[in-house]
Formats: sequence, structure tokens, C-alpha cells
Amino acid sequence: MAIDVVLEKIITAHEQVALCCDQQQGHREKDFVDVLLSLMNQPMNPQDEHVYVVDRTNIKAILLDMVVAAFDTSATSIEWTFSELLRNPKVMKKLQDELERVVGMDQMVEEKHLGKLHYLDMVVKESFRLHPVAPLLVPHESMADITIEGYHIPKKSRILVNTWAIGRDPSVWSENVGEFYPERFIGSNSIVDLRGHDFRLLPFGSGRRGCPGMQLGLVVVRFVLAQLVHCFSWELPSGIEAKDIDMTEKFGLSMARANHLLAKPSYRLLS
Repeated sequence: MAIDVVLEKIITAHEQVALCCDQQQGHREKDFVDVLLSLMNQPMNPQDEHVYVVDRTNIKAILLDMVVAAFDTSATSIEWTFSELLRNPKVMKKLQDELERVVGMDQMVEEKHLGKLHYLDMVVKESFRLHPVAPLLVPHESMADITIEGYHIPKKSRILVNTWAIGRDPSVWSENVGEFYPERFIGSNSIVDLRGHDFRLLPFGSGRRGCPGMQLGLVVVRFVLAQLVHCFSWELPSGIEAKDIDMTEKFGLSMARANHLLAKPSYRLLS
């Protein structure tokens, strides 16, 4: 199976790097794969009568889950964001202007540029506000009776957080809550992050049960969007205006577009 070959190469490469650093007594930052390898063949919860051991196959399965989850949801986020950019040509132009300043017209976007693309960050935040990939976060259960903001929640209540509704609530944001307006994240709202610290914007959940693929997903969404917007100019099919783009949602565990997005690219970078 092709994916098994890829995962095997990733694991082998990490093993070789770790061995080299150990031999040279060098220090390096460990990533997620390194942590999993450090647990390989080590019994989990040795006091438990049911001892569980993580092996190479388990590590591959975990990595596959991480990659598939991040890329599937990322593709949905990219499509929604691109839909909004096509519906809002002024936002598209402003983003292209930022890319021209930061990257230049003689090269493609690289990952090193992402930290300097502040308007891109605002565009992504605004897209997550209006189009969260997971409209309902993973269900939680209250561990005890509690009262929050005047609402009594009995012990063992099943709790669902509706991020779709929060993102479209005018009492949380503003009266133009239905408008795609990245500039709302300028000023005091600039501190609103995507990592679950601000409960107005929770595309990845919050706390220790937040999405483990968050960092990978954010890099993929930003990087792909930057490449598409920077490398190409986009036109809608003949007869379709920006205001006529179908934005119908397909409700489910993830909130994808109900219909495909169609657009025609033309290369815009210097040869």
C-alpha cells in the first residue's frame, strides 16, 4: 500500500536522525513522530491488568489519522475561503497586494513568508468565523452540577457547542455579522486567535480536547490559499457574477459546500 511506504520512510528518517544525534550527543527539538517513537514497545499503564504496548503499526495508524483529518478539513476550509474571496473582489485584491509586497512577483510563496502575511491571517479567521468546518464541536459531558452565566447544567449532561451559531451572533461580533469582513480583526479584535483561547472563535475546539491536527491544518490552509491567490488571477465562468456564487452548505459532521466551486485561473507571476 502506497501510504504505508510513505509512513515507513517518515518513521525511518526520524529513527536515523535520533540515532545520529545520540551518537554525537547533540540536542534537537522533538516533534510528534519522535514522541510516538519514544513510546514504542513501552507498556502503557503498567499497573493496569490490561497492559497495552504501542508498536510500529499503531504509530502508522496514528500518523495516518492525523494526516487524513488535517487534509480533509483543510480542503473544506480552503474551498470556503476561496468562495468568499471570489465573492469579495476587493478582499481578493487586498490580499494579492499584501502578497506582492511580502513575497514579490518573481517567486512563489514559501512557508517562511506565512508569518508576515497578516491580512491572510485575518482572511482565514473570518472564513473560520462564517464557515467552521465542524459546526458542532465534539460533545462534552459535565462532571458535576454547575451554574454558568445563570444557566444550570446538571451532572452528566451532554453539552454541544454550536460554533456556527457563535460565529454569526451579532451580540458576539457586530451588526454586519453576515458580511465577509476580515478587517473586523484589526485593533482590539487582533488578539482573537484560532487556538481556543478566545471563545468567540473555536474552529479547533479548546483545551486538552482541542483538535490535535490544528497546527498542520493552519499551515496547509494558509499556504495553499497564499499560493492560489499569489500565482493566479481568477475569473468566474461566463454569465456568473460574484453575488451569484452558490454558498449553500451541506450539513454534517463537517460543513462542506453543497455544490462544487468553479473558477478559471490565469497565471500572474513574472516568468
